[in-house]
Amino acid sequence: MKRANKRPESVLVVVYTAAGEILMLRRTHPRDFWQSVTGSLEWGESSVQAARRELYEETGIQAGVALLDLACNESFPILPAWRSRYGPSVHANREHWFSVMLPFRRQPRLHHGEHAEYRWVPYTQALQLATSWTNRKAIRYIFS
Repeated sequence: MKRANKRPESVLVVVYTAAGEILMLRRTHPRDFWQSVTGSLEWGESSVQAARRELYEETGIQAGVALLDLACNESFPILPAWRSRYGPSVHANREHWFSVMLPFRRQPRLHHGEHAEYRWVPYTQALQLATSWTNRKAIRYIFS
């Protein structure tokens, strides 16, 4: 059963290699928005299920046992431009963090309606590229 309002919970999946390169994706809209894998939880879906689904939908990567639940989350305000997608009293989103370490770079299969470009970059460049403060905080958490 599909619900009219979007669930105010999402996942953030930081994908990186054993050499420390981080996969960053550039959104199609807004054009200069760089991020790790992200996506909303569907109604009835766990955060782990959403992380696996979003990772595969956005990159074609199947995480298997490499998906690590970081047991961290952040809440952030939903911007007014997007608030109509949620219930009338919803003003914040809860983001659950995950990571996937790959032995080496893979060429992701991008979901072209969502992402236009990808880059494997070192830590400092990932922090510079990441548009979202929660994305930067998650990267720092993983590499601290």
